[in-house]
Amino acid sequence: MTMGAKRTPCSDQSLARADPMFGTASAGSTWLMLELEGPWGPSAFLQSPTVIDPTLGRAIVRRAEAAKMRIAAIRRHGRRSGDPRWRWYVAQSDPGGEALYHGEVDDPRDYLEVALDGSDGERVDGPLVAVCAHGKHDQCCAVRGRAAVAAIAAEYPESTWECSHLGGDRFAATMLVLPVGLCYGRVDSADAVDLIRRYHDGRLNDEFLRGRTSLPHAVQAAQHFAREKWGDDRIDAWAPADVATRDGSTRVTLRDGARTAVVTVAERMSAPLLSQCAATTEGRVRTFVLESLSRSG
Repeated sequence: MTMGAKRTPCSDQSLARADPMFGTASAGSTWLMLELEGPWGPSAFLQSPTVIDPTLGRAIVRRAEAAKMRIAAIRRHGRRSGDPRWRWYVAQSDPGGEALYHGEVDDPRDYLEVALDGSDGERVDGPLVAVCAHGKHDQCCAVRGRAAVAAIAAEYPESTWECSHLGGDRFAATMLVLPVGLCYGRVDSADAVDLIRRYHDGRLNDEFLRGRTSLPHAVQAAQHFAREKWGDDRIDAWAPADVATRDGSTRVTLRDGARTAVVTVAERMSAPLLSQCAATTEGRVRTFVLESLSRSG
């Protein structure tokens, strides 16, 4: 690229390379989603002084991290209100123990008092649909994310939020569906509304699925290969029963009723690439290849 030439956005580069998305979901078994209405800086909690005091934001983030929670800011799509609200969600995403809790406080300082197990809120069915539209973090999230969130919010206004950085900018638009923790990519290229309809039916779309956030990346990849082979789109199909890693390969045993699948995947590193628009140094990213797959039952 010549000096001064405009770089192709990272998501366009990823599409051109046909980067695989499976096995790339952001890790997180529990999520803390806090409403911050207004413009976000590169870090929503630390660099958005017109929305939240950075010292308070840092304390909130440190509290969540100490509890081993993933934290993200959320806001409604569209015009901002003149009277901000401070709503929160706690999601537990481990398979079989999924739960979503919701509450509201009077002041952002009260976020430091929210019970991190969600127990001082109300349990709700959800889903919470969070689409990354964090433009100050990556331009692709601004362009692709806002287009996707607008489409979903038109159909599911109460469930849908813009959110801060989820990871995987090159897969913009990225989306998280809680409490199950389905992580999708390139949702602006999909029928985004249909992804949520499927969720309500207990189904998913494996073409755009990065994985389930509560599962290790190798298990996410193994589930992808099982779904690709047998075409099962149920969210709860092919649950992991055993995981064993040896000599650079991971053997994942998946079960679905009387059926058992054994999937062996190997980890590979990609060619050097720029994983986000702001990146200045190329790096390699992890990918997975199928080594073997068998099924009984």
